[in-house]
Amino acid sequence: MKYSQSRLRHNARRFALQALYQWHYTSDPSEVLIQQFSVDNPLPQTDVDYFNMLLTGTIQHVTEIDAILQPHLDRAITALSPVELSVLRLAVFELSHSPEVPFKVVINEALELTKEFGTVDGYKYVNAVLDAVRRKE
Repeated sequence: MKYSQSRLRHNARRFALQALYQWHYTSDPSEVLIQQFSVDNPLPQTDVDYFNMLLTGTIQHVTEIDAILQPHLDRAITALSPVELSVLRLAVFELSHSPEVPFKVVINEALELTKEFGTVDGYKYVNAVLDAVRRKE
């Protein structure tokens, strides 16, 4: 079965979010997380290169990403839920390092992932923060 590019990328973001959530607690290197996800998940329906790039890049640039996020947060970054923080980090990385992807796609994907994995109204907070980040750029 042939999957659309958008489905392959969605799955890449989904697995990257799950890996970032795990990284939040373990601080495992991206190579370890990539290996674990390659073994534990069905990656044939995933843009694996994009997954690797998102995960590795977000972890490598986390200090820069957090500095971009902080002015737009109404609380300390450590007070955010791990899911919402991981979604925000992933989206900010993609916004700043994948200019070929329209910002509306990045934000929509972030909201979908937050609705799937985050708190009930967490997507509203994620939307407000990402909108503020996007307007600042």
